[in-house]
Amino acid sequence: MSNLTGIFPVVKGRPIIKALLFLLLLLLSARVDAQNPLGRFGNIGGMGGGGKGDTLQHRKADTITINYRYLDSSRLQKLDSSVLDFGRKVPRPSTWINLGNMGTPARNLVFSPRMQSGWDPGWHSYDIYAFRAEDTRFFNTTRPYTELGYMLAARGEQLVSVSHTQNRGPNFNFSFDYRLINAPGIFQNQNTNHSNIRIGTWYQAKNKRYQNFFVLVTNKMAASENGGIQNAADLDLIQFANQATLPVKLGNGLQQATGNIFSAPITTGTRYSTATFMMRQQYDLGQKDSIVTDTSVIPLFYPRVRAEHTISYSTYKYRYFDFSTNPTYALDSAYYKNNYDLGVLSPVTDSIYLQDQWKVFSNDFSLYQFPDSKNPQQFVKLGATLELLKGAFDSSLTSQTTKTIHRTNTQNVFAHGEYRNKTRNQVWDIEAYGRLYLNGLNSGDYNAYISLRRLITRKVGYFQAGFENANRTPGFVFDRASAFRLDTTYRNGIKKENTTHLFASLDQPQHQLTLTGAYYLMTNYAFFSNYSRIAQADVFNLLQISLRKQFTLYRHWKWRTLTYLQQTAGNSPVHVPLLMSTNQLGYDGSLGFRNLFTSFGVELRYISPYKADGYAPVIGQFFTQDSTIKQKLPDVNLYLHFRVRGFTAYIRAENINAMKFSPHGFGWYNNNFVAPGYPSPGLVIRFGFFWGFVN
Repeated sequence: MSNLTGIFPVVKGRPIIKALLFLLLLLLSARVDAQNPLGRFGNIGGMGGGGKGDTLQHRKADTITINYRYLDSSRLQKLDSSVLDFGRKVPRPSTWINLGNMGTPARNLVFSPRMQSGWDPGWHSYDIYAFRAEDTRFFNTTRPYTELGYMLAARGEQLVSVSHTQNRGPNFNFSFDYRLINAPGIFQNQNTNHSNIRIGTWYQAKNKRYQNFFVLVTNKMAASENGGIQNAADLDLIQFANQATLPVKLGNGLQQATGNIFSAPITTGTRYSTATFMMRQQYDLGQKDSIVTDTSVIPLFYPRVRAEHTISYSTYKYRYFDFSTNPTYALDSAYYKNNYDLGVLSPVTDSIYLQDQWKVFSNDFSLYQFPDSKNPQQFVKLGATLELLKGAFDSSLTSQTTKTIHRTNTQNVFAHGEYRNKTRNQVWDIEAYGRLYLNGLNSGDYNAYISLRRLITRKVGYFQAGFENANRTPGFVFDRASAFRLDTTYRNGIKKENTTHLFASLDQPQHQLTLTGAYYLMTNYAFFSNYSRIAQADVFNLLQISLRKQFTLYRHWKWRTLTYLQQTAGNSPVHVPLLMSTNQLGYDGSLGFRNLFTSFGVELRYISPYKADGYAPVIGQFFTQDSTIKQKLPDVNLYLHFRVRGFTAYIRAENINAMKFSPHGFGWYNNNFVAPGYPSPGLVIRFGFFWGFVN
């Protein structure tokens, strides 16, 4: 690996200055090019980005060919180096909110219920920060490729990322991903420390009959919990001009951060950890063929029948604890008593510790049949899975002299089927799959999905329509066996949720427009009605319409928008903003330099007033509440993103809307709230650098 001194920035010292000088020299040496390097649709919250010179396959200077695929897809894709969407580099999509700090609990403002049947532990507030096995990219590359990333923001917030892939011979590839998030937070007791590791390998035999996929994923999420600030009016008090001194509901005065970015001091908070080992083997029967050139013979193989075996082993630990001995512990005790009815705790001698722990072993066997041997995108798949689950639930409330440990051993047996067909003429794209739980803990669960996508004409674009239905057991956190089931008043049994989802979309690449519509019908929707109480809604529905579009205002000046309209009907416990719109308005172009692509301007996000969900730290869940949250001003960010060959930089000034001149003079204390008691931070300056290079 090349020496990064003077190119890749670090936290302290002069290497950042050297990196900026290095970029300046590259720009000065570049030749003028009048062509616009942005030819495709920009990206806000998942919108595609890039254009001429934007993906690795267009870089003639890089003597590398690199493709990747996902585990459940054989479609090869190219790396995309778009700089338009900051959410592609950090776990913060534009339609999501977190509780005021990178790494804190987050949720999507766009209603998207879980449609996966079967066992679900129930904790999803930190999902956005976790690596998943199904998102592993399996590469094939002619040369080793590495991307290094580093981001620095207010109060020492840091993000470090490393990605590397290389082939060991033509038939075996190895890839590695690492990400670290360490954020002290603007407010007291809000520090987070997350680390993620993912290793993947892909082997294909020379005769093309056998393939082996291996994945190892680990996630460690640690976050202090402050319960929110005590009083929203404190933001306007001069004695709290330093917002780090604002009184919070949990952990006042606790240590927030150290100089070690690989650990976080957490006395009151959560630690979640998950790990997954997965191996998939495939063996094909079919027809051999070859391509003969002047210098070589390239073997080909067209499968007709495929046997597939997948085993996986996963562990899950979800913990909340409060071991605080600080002088303000009486405030913490009142918080637990009032919100969770946990009794009055005394300082020093008492603590809270809750843990759910799971071990899951899965063994699956499937068969594929390919009707068209020369089209691997068309197949029928049938399979069955045995799932063994072992759980342990630990509840320790010392002040009540109670400590209980429950254990369970259970299993699931389910069958699944799938049909896919992306026609070779690229006109039709059909997907259908289903899963049915035949026996075990989640017996009776099922989910079914079908989608049809058709190219109408190049001018009209693609039309897609689909149907989805899921009958699922709510997350295990609702079960009486869970240590986090603190509701002792709910006497009814938990019924299975049933969700029907109808959707359609029109995608017009030539007009850079995507219009979608979705309808949800929910029955027995499980939710938390306050800090610990559980409930289920009978029947309600929700209509959702979205528009994403790029407008060219003048030459290189663009306006990209992603706008959602959402409306519920019936007795709905789900509260969503009627209107949410994220927008980028700015310049995309080369500024006359051949090797430079830059995007700069302003980002605006408007969220209409609505009853935003509250957050319950002890159980790690968002809950329904009836207080309306209204933005004082739309979220406003200034951004400068640019790329010079393989080097990408993000410079951002976020939450400009927090600027205020009264009641105590100029400052950044006009904070918007994302949930009751949880303000977004004031002004935040971020610097991010990502460098991709060929070894």
